[in-house]
Amino acid sequence: MTRKELLAAAREHGTPVVVIDHAVVRRNYELFRRHLPNVQAYYAVKANPAPEIVRTLYEAGASFDVASLPEFLLVHRNIEHLPAKARQDYIWDKIIYANPIKPKETLEALNQYKPLLTYDNLDELKKIRRYAPNAGLVLRLRVPNTGSMVELSSKFGCDSGEAADLILEAFRLGMVVEGLSFHVGSQCTNFENFAQALNIAAAVREEAASRGGHRINIIDIGGGFPVPYDSHVKPFSALAKTINAQISRLFSKDVEILAEPGRFLVATAATVVARVIGKAFRDGRTCYYIDDSVYHTYSGIIFDHCQYRVNSFRKGRAELCTVFGQTCDGMDTITHSEALPELRIGDLVFSGSIGAYSNASSTFFNGFSPAKVVHINEARTAMISSIAR
Repeated sequence: MTRKELLAAAREHGTPVVVIDHAVVRRNYELFRRHLPNVQAYYAVKANPAPEIVRTLYEAGASFDVASLPEFLLVHRNIEHLPAKARQDYIWDKIIYANPIKPKETLEALNQYKPLLTYDNLDELKKIRRYAPNAGLVLRLRVPNTGSMVELSSKFGCDSGEAADLILEAFRLGMVVEGLSFHVGSQCTNFENFAQALNIAAAVREEAASRGGHRINIIDIGGGFPVPYDSHVKPFSALAKTINAQISRLFSKDVEILAEPGRFLVATAATVVARVIGKAFRDGRTCYYIDDSVYHTYSGIIFDHCQYRVNSFRKGRAELCTVFGQTCDGMDTITHSEALPELRIGDLVFSGSIGAYSNASSTFFNGFSPAKVVHINEARTAMISSIAR
């Protein structure tokens, strides 16, 4: 996305505005498939549930990881055109409900679709047996999350020592455990997490087979694939090399490998453009106030432990400054140390790589509406005219 294109979007739609380039979404999906050719990508819809993104990935051949009934129905709307049997086959093969804890009302609503559901404890297993007996099961394992930006192992996943018991109990109750899953933590830059997790899954799979003769044919390696927010993040190709080597060593070719990339597919596809609405000198530093906030597009600062660079369209000698959001909350701080040239009220700024866990978490706090979202889905030669018309 060029600066000229971003300025054109701001002129037409006002600010704040989030511009999502679907060519980048498709390129990220192709990159994932190229480096992990034997892993089926199930897009984690929670990363950015825009229907336009779901449609683009559906057309590209992606599967979907959903974590709520509304997310399931969002994906379902993209396959309503399919005949009933094809639609059911798609749900069984292409959608996993990866939230280990589910309200009984959700289970009752999902049961007719015979979905693939995750669980990680005995109470959840019994709940699924009662309210969604037609579901297939995937057992979520607890694995190391060391070095990941968002740690998940303290909330989800059973210990490996109890995994085989939970698998055997599911079969005893008349249900079928199709697979094992894990999540190494969001934005995982410690690639050893994946290696350890795959070894844990392989050991649990072997124990289940030896104790009950139950063969597990699906391994879901979850998400956590890191986005290059800065130069310290190693290239995805290096992580893929580690994953491919472990999969080849631990599993036969008839085992289906799934993954749940979310951030990786959409983060770099979006840029937000905001406007400077105020300026002050405070604590020895220039402070700028913009018409977006951590309760809106920059919500990833709070909910995702992420920092976004604020960039200026204006050139000049840069000085360290503070950038605040538009709400009256003192916590609404975008950054305390951004290098920017001197800006005027009304100038525009922008932040890239903000497509994941950002506008998806926007609120109406303080009465401010979320940013407008513009989806660019044409060839780059037609992009400016499609924005500006």
